[in-house]
Formats: sequence, C-alpha cells, structure tokens
Amino acid sequence: MSEIPEQDQEMPLVSHLTELRTRLLRCVAAVFLIFISLLYFSKQIYAYASEPLRRFLPEGATMISIDPASAFLAPLKLTMIVSVLLAMPIILGQIWGFIAPGLYKHEKRIAVPMLASSIVLFYAGMAFAYYLVFPLMFHFFISQAPEGVTTMTDVNSYLDFLTLLFAFGLTFEIPVAVVLLTLIGVVDVAYLKKIRPYVIIGCFVVGMILTPPDPMSQTLLAVPMWMLFEVGLLFSRFVRKSRDEQEDSERADQPPAPLP
Repeated sequence: MSEIPEQDQEMPLVSHLTELRTRLLRCVAAVFLIFISLLYFSKQIYAYASEPLRRFLPEGATMISIDPASAFLAPLKLTMIVSVLLAMPIILGQIWGFIAPGLYKHEKRIAVPMLASSIVLFYAGMAFAYYLVFPLMFHFFISQAPEGVTTMTDVNSYLDFLTLLFAFGLTFEIPVAVVLLTLIGVVDVAYLKKIRPYVIIGCFVVGMILTPPDPMSQTLLAVPMWMLFEVGLLFSRFVRKSRDEQEDSERADQPPAPLP
C-alpha cells in the first residue's frame, strides 16, 4: 500500500487551524466594532455601571480619581469589558460553529438549546448581581463606616468590584454544566444526589472566596448556586432519559447481526 503524502496528511490540520484563525478574527472584529460604537458613550456607561454605589454615597460625597489618568482610562476599560460581554453571543456562536462538524446529529439537537441557555443564564447572572447583590452589598458597606469617615471610591478601584459580574455570570452556568456532565456520562443523577451535601458546602465556600467578606454577599451567591444545581439536576433526569430512549430506539432499528 502506498503511503499517503506528507502534504495530504497535514492538510486537515492546516484546514482546522485556518478555520480557527478565521473564527478568532471574527470574534475580535465583533468586539472591536462594538467597542467603537460604544466609545462615544463611555462616560455614560461608567455612570450607569457605578450607579449601585453612587446612590448610597453620603451626601456631598462623590467618586474620586487618585491617578490623573484614571478618570480617562477607567471608562475606556469598562467600555471594552462591556463590548466583550455584548459580543458573547457572537463569540459562543463562533465556538459552536467550529465544534459543530465533529458532533453527531442527536448531539447537535441538544447542543443548540444548551448554547442558547448558557447565553441567557450568563446575562441573568450579571443582572442578578447588578440589580440585587450590588445595592445590598454597597448599602451594607457604606452604612458600616465609622463616624467621621466619609466613603469615597476611586473610579479605577471600582472596576475590581465589577469583576463580580463575571463571577455571577459564570456561576449561573451551573445547570448547563450539570446537564453536560450527566449527558456525556462523567457522572449520573444518583451520584449527584448523593454528593448534594458537599455541593451545598462547596457553594458557600465559593461564595466566601468570590464575594467581599460579609455573610450577606456570600449567601446571595451561595444560595442561587445551590438552587441552580438543583435545576440542573432536574433537567439532567429528563435529558438523560430522553437520550437513553433514543439510543434504545436506534439499536432496535438496526438489523440483527448475521449468524456466523
């Protein structure tokens, strides 16, 4: 048998790398175009993002800029972060387009709803943090300031708190992760139910690590994580049952193996 030429062996890899580069460039282009579109509104975006803190500042107090460049750079950094967040459906779509050819037909039918769910849950986690967690957290911090101390936050330091938006967005992906792990057979529903107490403890440990050191913030992250785990567990039962029924149906449709 003649050997396959080395050039022909490398072509599939080169083709995959070319497609990967193309999709990465599309992601970068999407982020760049959104950033350019939002650049003019960078100060308004920062004002909107900092509103959960500013509403609880003492009367006469404002946000400050310690570094002369912070007042200019902080809104630009935040605008870039917002651009990445807004481009997330495009980014995930490109990732899906890259891996979809390697999936089976029944896996594609499940993957599309999972992709849509992951996008919705990510934004839901960020909205939960911005509209509920942030106001409660900042109200607690500022109300606990000692007498004679006026709370004023540097505009650049406030960006550190906004990383919690990513943390909440990612933790809201728990149902998707649970369903995927069950679907591919890494774990089963019975095992997940067995380790439920450890999952609850883990949720509070993650809440302690990702949030500021106050019980309220930790609980506001840990309890939704636990609830989302239960939601993922519930859907895993239906998805796995449907998958098993489909596999049984496919095996029943196959012709019997010929006798030797």
